[in-house]
Amino acid sequence: MATRKRCLLWDWTNSAGPGNPGVPWAMDNVNFKGPMHSVSNWNTWVPPELKGRAPYRPMVHLEPQLQPPDWLNVVNGQWEIVHFFNEPERNGITPEKAAHEWHDKVVPLRKQHGKKLVSPSCSNDENGQNWINHWMELVKASPPDFLGLHYYGTKAPEAIEFIEKMHRRHPAQHVIVSEIASISRNKHDVYEFTFDVANWLDKTDWVFEYGFFGCMRQMPDNFVSPEARLMKPDGHFTELMQFLMHDQPMHFH
Repeated sequence: MATRKRCLLWDWTNSAGPGNPGVPWAMDNVNFKGPMHSVSNWNTWVPPELKGRAPYRPMVHLEPQLQPPDWLNVVNGQWEIVHFFNEPERNGITPEKAAHEWHDKVVPLRKQHGKKLVSPSCSNDENGQNWINHWMELVKASPPDFLGLHYYGTKAPEAIEFIEKMHRRHPAQHVIVSEIASISRNKHDVYEFTFDVANWLDKTDWVFEYGFFGCMRQMPDNFVSPEARLMKPDGHFTELMQFLMHDQPMHFH
């Protein structure tokens, strides 16, 4: 029986929209019968091509998503887990401002609609760690159900050490690693990082879910390694994506 913790990070440009034909057909090539279990697109609207094949994870990406029409997607959607804020510390949002919005708008999603809530997902640098630790103090009266984390680096032991450290700091929450990837330019190192981290996440009982970045035709910048990409420019999947969909435990072939 597969451990089903992997979330497909599906770029919104894969979906068809005005002036963007996208590659919606690529969703038909996703294997949702193995470890890949859910889908997120950094937005509040469900990719139409998902067609109910897996749970969707809406995200209140930043402050604009707290307003209609995005907010209505969150409130009225049937999806049980909601992500709150993506790297707010890099987008001019203070922990205090985020805590206010949390108490004012997000916590009622749990009380009134039964949603499970994910904390903001900050970067793994010192600024990101300080931001989320401060925010968790500010919301301790109504804490999140899950601690959201991002990690980018080159060594699996360092990634695991970071995730363990953050869990020790906030032990009441199970962890959702909402973005993780290697930034090494060496293919073997990227694969080793991905395999070792995924295998550890799969067997760690307080890790609820994780998503490797990312399934998109064009990376937003040069930060993440080209060797870590999960989709080719033509919309077909890379070898690494195939491994993530099918392999458990992950291993070199």
